[in-house]
Amino acid sequence: MTMKELIEKRAKLWDTAKSFVETHQDENGVLSKEDTETYNKMEKEIEDLTDVIDRQQRAERREAELSKPVNSPIVVKPSSGDMEDGKEKTGTASNEYKNAMLSAMRSNFRNVSNILQEKVDADGGYLVPDEYDSRLIDVLEEENIMRSLATTITTAGQHKINIAATKPAAAWIEEGAALTFGDAKFSQIYLDAYKLHVAIKVTEELLYDNAFGLENYIITQFGKALANAEEDAFLNGDGKSKPTGIFAATGGGEVANTLTAAIKSDDMIDLVYGLKRPYRKKASFIMNDATLATLRKLKDNNGAYIWQPSYKEGEPDRVLGYPVHTSAFAPKNAIAFGDYSYYNIGDRGSRSFADLRELFAGNGMVGFVAKERVDGKLILPEAVKILKLKAE
Repeated sequence: MTMKELIEKRAKLWDTAKSFVETHQDENGVLSKEDTETYNKMEKEIEDLTDVIDRQQRAERREAELSKPVNSPIVVKPSSGDMEDGKEKTGTASNEYKNAMLSAMRSNFRNVSNILQEKVDADGGYLVPDEYDSRLIDVLEEENIMRSLATTITTAGQHKINIAATKPAAAWIEEGAALTFGDAKFSQIYLDAYKLHVAIKVTEELLYDNAFGLENYIITQFGKALANAEEDAFLNGDGKSKPTGIFAATGGGEVANTLTAAIKSDDMIDLVYGLKRPYRKKASFIMNDATLATLRKLKDNNGAYIWQPSYKEGEPDRVLGYPVHTSAFAPKNAIAFGDYSYYNIGDRGSRSFADLRELFAGNGMVGFVAKERVDGKLILPEAVKILKLKAE
């Protein structure tokens, strides 16, 4: 069954389930025991289809990434140098540098050409070729919801962001009265550069086998590992040797409410309208999958479900009309709602590769390590509201 057919089938099942409840509930909205069992079966089938859709979408994204060509097609007349859009590619962007990196990796960095020596990272290792870095960023964005929602800044050093702490206010004055002046005040937020490492090891047989897709393997595995660590920090980080997450108690979004009972649809409505109107234009929810399972059963005061499944491939599910993004790293006891473009991610320079020469020599393995420097902060806490749920 195709993705489109699965999505259409889920939508029809959802409409059928809603109609079943509307036609079988009594005046108090209660279903009989038999009808409840029937509805629960319908709901279970919808949840199973949602899991299948999510799994296939992840598989399609990975397949698309792995199917990307290693090299760009020839679009210009052959020349002596690397060309792209009529311009010669140099440094880490050149094919010579990329091929030298592959050769070095396959030889456990014993075969290091002069061109790699020109691009040594200050902390050790060799800078990732531009094409690798771009494709690694693609993997990070695909696997990391915050990368796709936040604002990313590439920095060469500590990055300073100025925030207007107070704004001018207009005032009525009498004719001929003296003007009053207010001082505009500004605060500053700094994006630092915390180190993030990921290491993998492969057998020497695989490394020396040219048929083994080393390039795609490295990019995919490093990309997934970095994305998972980043997303956890962008959501939950406390700012100590890591970014500050949107759910952080200090530096995260503003707490709208803390529930002492099970969540109700009115709580979600209060969360939405607790966010200032300008931020609601691009707002969406971030929550754990387990939390979304609970919200699927809630109705508004008109008896309509507040959760609506996507009816089109590539579109997220919605709650109260706003997109929902789920993450395994989002806390189960909180829901975020806001405009995440006010979360700034600072990438310090390029990523780098290094080899682990002796660590695995005794068991025929070769290790590689990738490093990056990154920080993340919510520059306007009022742009994101957090609903704290009752502890289970």
